[in-house]
Amino acid sequence: MSEMHFATIWENISDQQPDAPAVICKDISRSWKEYEDRAARVAGYLSSKGLKSDSKVGLYLHNCNEYLEAQFGIMKMRGVPINANYRYQDEELIYLLDNADCEALVYQACYADRVESIRGQLPRIKTFIRVKDESEGSLAGDIEFDDLIAKTEPMPRIERSPDDIYMLYTGGTTGMPKGVMYSMGQMSTALTMGWVMLGGVEVPPGTPETIATASAELTRSGNQLVSLTACPLMHGTGMWVGSMIPHMMGGAVVTIPELGLDPIRIWKEVNRNKVSFVVIVGDAFAKPLLSELDKAKDEGSPHDISSVKVIMSSGVMWSAEVKQGLLNHQEMSLIDAMGSTEGSMGTSVATRESVSQTAKFQMSENVKVFNENDEEVKPGSGEIGVLGAGGNVPLGYYKDPEKSATTFREIDGVRYSFPGDFATVEADGSITLLGRGSKCINTAGEKVFPEEVEEAIKRAPEIFDCLVVGVPDDRFGQKIVAVTSLNEGMEIDEASLIEATRKHLSGYKLPRKVFFVPLVQRLPNGKADYGWAEETASELSA
Repeated sequence: MSEMHFATIWENISDQQPDAPAVICKDISRSWKEYEDRAARVAGYLSSKGLKSDSKVGLYLHNCNEYLEAQFGIMKMRGVPINANYRYQDEELIYLLDNADCEALVYQACYADRVESIRGQLPRIKTFIRVKDESEGSLAGDIEFDDLIAKTEPMPRIERSPDDIYMLYTGGTTGMPKGVMYSMGQMSTALTMGWVMLGGVEVPPGTPETIATASAELTRSGNQLVSLTACPLMHGTGMWVGSMIPHMMGGAVVTIPELGLDPIRIWKEVNRNKVSFVVIVGDAFAKPLLSELDKAKDEGSPHDISSVKVIMSSGVMWSAEVKQGLLNHQEMSLIDAMGSTEGSMGTSVATRESVSQTAKFQMSENVKVFNENDEEVKPGSGEIGVLGAGGNVPLGYYKDPEKSATTFREIDGVRYSFPGDFATVEADGSITLLGRGSKCINTAGEKVFPEEVEEAIKRAPEIFDCLVVGVPDDRFGQKIVAVTSLNEGMEIDEASLIEATRKHLSGYKLPRKVFFVPLVQRLPNGKADYGWAEETASELSA
């Protein structure tokens, strides 16, 4: 029996269904056999450059087949792939690659100038691998990805350990980017959850051999999962939900290399590849996708999305009204997963028969809400607590024992992850997510969570998007300010919007000021860019 390790599982799947598609980008579709072979050649090349077990390799790439092939190859030689945000500038990129101890970098050709400007400050890096694009950028002494594949022999398969490290770097509320560490056995086992959520089984297969057998049976039955990740692979939602979970079911992963959200392109790729599973990040993705479906239908040329069985979102709130709009176009399941790189919290599933309330989730097993005394919050009490996720708890942050100790700790002998999400527990045991404590606004002695205010404001039909921040105020300490954008062709003034929001919130939670902007800026993964919102609110308040 083989060890639980992503590389070993995917090798087994490639043996059982060699001709089934594994990765698809634009007009290039590679079978599982080709996928495994190309990954083996990446592993062979890295080994030839002196990389060994636990060596770190940076992936500074857009979504593409090569991203997944490189990751698979790194895992094959027991290395650790390191996700690098393609928005990073020189200092941020140097920090990440140095902090992660990277010994190789796979980079997008369009970033050649940036990599060239910092390569002298990265003495550990032994080789640069370029993924070509239309920019024709390159570095002296690098190797182009397809040339590497053509010139390198596949590395023979090896035994691996479930204790090998898997790591994903996260930023956001953790300050500077930090590598969240898991063991390969722990993480690969956790991501068999797709068999329960998407495959309709009660107990997922638990070994590489049984996973591969079940995957091949699913594919032969004509039900191979085809996933399209509309969000970046460099983030957890895109990689874990959009790529790894489908791969753990023998699925194919469709990627779009162009940056930015293009709803028309997404729906065309759905139809062209008969995508059954679409992965997004909340309303920032869902609203434009719904708008395009509505527009195309009104124009008499609706998109064919009949293959879609599930749309899944993770990381930010996904409003009930938008879910209902999507369900009007297609009978499917909409899975809203609450969690972060540090841990999974809960899920909410919407169908045509039942659309759940915005921000209301059923807690995952081993998830609890604790008050400041580490006591469980009683259902229906209205008490606000912090979410603690048990089960698949990370080993810690790479090279940061202090932060690890505060985020991952034990209560009554059970280890939990505390990413900083606050919630209340309803009488029926479900939870209502309030938001991250790090962004909590303290106004006149009251604590207000921005996400709660944002969702109330977005219930107005005129509002397309909204971010809420606190700005300094002599009277209140902080005052609540909303930065909003309108749906095309619609108008509402500040006073009317505040009055409409009053129906859903207590008076002290209402924004004191609303600023209307052409577009609310978000990060590439769809999450809130509160830094931009705070700067914009401060400038407009001056």
